[in-house]
Amino acid sequence: MLDLAYQAPKPKVISGAKADWELVIGLEVHAQVASNAKLFSGASTAFGAEPNANVAFVDAAMPGMLPVINEFCVAQAVRTGLGLKAAINLVSAFDRKNYFYPDLPQGYQISQLYHPIVGEGEVLVDMGPGIARLVRIERIHLEQDAGKSIHDMDPAMSFVDLNRTGVALMEIVSRPDIRGPEEAAAYVGKLRQIMRYLGTCDGNMQNGNLRADVNVSICRPGAYEAWLAGDKDALGTRCEIKNMNSMRFIQAAIEYEARRQIAIVEDGGTVMQETRLYDPDKGETRSMRSKEEAHDYRYFPCPDLLPLEIDQAWVDEIRASLPELPDEKKARFVTDFGLTEYDASVLTAEVEAAGYFEAVAQGRDGKTAANWVINELFGRLKKDDREIAESPVSPEQLGKIIDLITSGDISGKIAKDLFEIVYTEGGDPAEIVETRGMRQVTDMGAIEAAVDECIAANPAQVEKARQNPKLAGWFVGQVMKATGGKANPQAVNEIVAAKLGL
Repeated sequence: MLDLAYQAPKPKVISGAKADWELVIGLEVHAQVASNAKLFSGASTAFGAEPNANVAFVDAAMPGMLPVINEFCVAQAVRTGLGLKAAINLVSAFDRKNYFYPDLPQGYQISQLYHPIVGEGEVLVDMGPGIARLVRIERIHLEQDAGKSIHDMDPAMSFVDLNRTGVALMEIVSRPDIRGPEEAAAYVGKLRQIMRYLGTCDGNMQNGNLRADVNVSICRPGAYEAWLAGDKDALGTRCEIKNMNSMRFIQAAIEYEARRQIAIVEDGGTVMQETRLYDPDKGETRSMRSKEEAHDYRYFPCPDLLPLEIDQAWVDEIRASLPELPDEKKARFVTDFGLTEYDASVLTAEVEAAGYFEAVAQGRDGKTAANWVINELFGRLKKDDREIAESPVSPEQLGKIIDLITSGDISGKIAKDLFEIVYTEGGDPAEIVETRGMRQVTDMGAIEAAVDECIAANPAQVEKARQNPKLAGWFVGQVMKATGGKANPQAVNEIVAAKLGL
């Protein structure tokens, strides 16, 4: 449940020409189940295969072919439900959703309308330090994906690729608890993060493995609270924006759609419930079709599949195998490593980054490790457009660099030079320090001699520094430069101050 230390963000208010309006948003997120085989066939789910290469007879709707449930996909749905603190239904059932698409050979989709595998859950969406929105999950159901129609390969014909047909999807349906575009994008991001931690969906939006249908409506301030209190007619008519696969586009589409609806209502018109598409080139939504209701699809129980019954012991076994999830990991990083909430959020954003940091921080100062991972490593990776899994610097190598700083063998400046060498050339940090003569000068006599030489060569600057002690830093810089950055900075500061009588 929501931690009492958190406060909910305020709903986004949009000023129309005549009044202020608030947004009410609900999302249906389609997440491709991380599985090597499809939901009802053994065909591969590998992305990037030749068109129509990953198609079994069932996927192609060949006569007499019957679906067989993939147990692993069921386990992944249960695992996702548990990760979202949702109820697991021990008995669920599949239905046929009847509609025609050229890339859906069966003429119907096997889905779950009346008896989904996962019931109500919740997601805590961070909107900043101490601010979070609790979004309620209505249900998660399993269903098969459709194929892909391709319209840009020939001016006169369309082509169909059935590789995605039959791939397992989890449709995660939220309550209309989201109150702004940024919250909607953050909610999708939080679902993606949790599922990546769980290993149930890779969250690759570019490949279509995670996409969202966004339901948007507008209401006057206070209407949402009235709806929560039981007034079912308090909210406005919603429009659905289909197949959004970009956080940025989700926000832009909501902004446009909200203003479109406000303009209609303030002009005396009525918002029609419909399905719309977002055109990112024009930055606008456009009508796709009138919004269908469940009865339009003629849902009925799938005659080819028995009700799905699972044991509580199996659910408990899956629950016991769950990893530490993002919220718990972030809280532990704050407690165990003394990190700020912001730094902990950055480090736990991706499961691979969290694992990298923990390996670096093991047995070391957590704040120092976090600074090096976030500022040096992440900064360099971003510059090179690399993921953490592609890092040329291993956690062991970065840990050794930090150890060399802690032991006083190298200064912070030298450490940055060393990091760059390891990043571009590889190698053992300690060996590099020895072979390239990078070890920090700690010999007080040598440092004192360098300070004496600098003071003797700059008598005018000495007088200025004695009148304004802040100028002593100039001598420190000169000594560090003269020693190639190898002198111990603390020792240099102390000796300069003593020599200048400060």
